Amino acid sequence: MANVGTARHNSNIELIIFDCDGVLIDSEILCQRVLLSLLAEQGVRVSEAYFNKFFLGKSYPSAKAQIQDDFSISLPAGFRQGYLDKLLQVFEDELLPTQHLEEMLNSLQTPYCVATSSSPERVTFALQTTGLFHYFAGRITTSSEVKNGKPAPDIFLHAAAKMGVAPEHCLVIEDSDAGIAGALAANMQVVRYAGATHLKSNTPDEKNGPYGVHSIDDWPSLFRQYPSLW
Repeated sequence: MANVGTARHNSNIELIIFDCDGVLIDSEILCQRVLLSLLAEQGVRVSEAYFNKFFLGKSYPSAKAQIQDDFSISLPAGFRQGYLDKLLQVFEDELLPTQHLEEMLNSLQTPYCVATSSSPERVTFALQTTGLFHYFAGRITTSSEVKNGKPAPDIFLHAAAKMGVAPEHCLVIEDSDAGIAGALAANMQVVRYAGATHLKSNTPDEKNGPYGVHSIDDWPSLFRQYPSLW
C-alpha cells in the first residue's frame, strides 16, 4: 500500500465518494450490537473499542482473520451468513439514514458514488430499506470488486476509475480509520463524518483520529467547508 499522508486540499472536486455504513446510514451501532452478540455465542467477548479498532470499515475476511489471530478460534462456516441474516432483520426494523442526508444529497451539484466494504447484498438491502437506493443505483462499488479491502486504496481507485475521475479530484467521506487510510493512500481528499451514533460521543481528537483529517458532525458542515460542491 502507498504511504499514508495528509492529502493536499484541492478545491477542484469532481467526484464525492461516500462510504456507506456510518456515513449514509446510521448502521455501525447496529452492526456492533449484532456482531458482538453472535461472537459471544462463540465464546469470543470483545469490547466496543475493539470493534471500532479492528472491525469498523473493514471487510468480513479481515474481521474473521483478526478474531482467529487474537482468540485462536476459527469462526464456523455459517457464521457470516448467520450474521448477515440477523443484521438485515435488525436493519429492516431499526435502520435510518444519517440525519439531514437527503437534504444534502438533493443540494449536491457534484457527481457522487459509494465505495463500501459491505457485500453487494447488504448495501443494496440497506439503501433500499432507508429509501436511498435511487440516489446511488449504478454507482456502488463494493470490496467484492477489488483484491484488497480498506485500508488499501484499491476500492477508492476503482470507484474513481468507474466514474472517470482522477484520484486527486476526489473527495472521500469516511467514518473509519481504515477508510481514511485507504483514501489518503489513493491521493484523495478526505473528511471524516462523525455524525452517526457510534462516533457522536467521541472527543474532537478522537474524531480527527491518527491521520488528523478534518471531521464534521453533521451534513450542513460539509456545505460550509466545500461551498463549491453545491
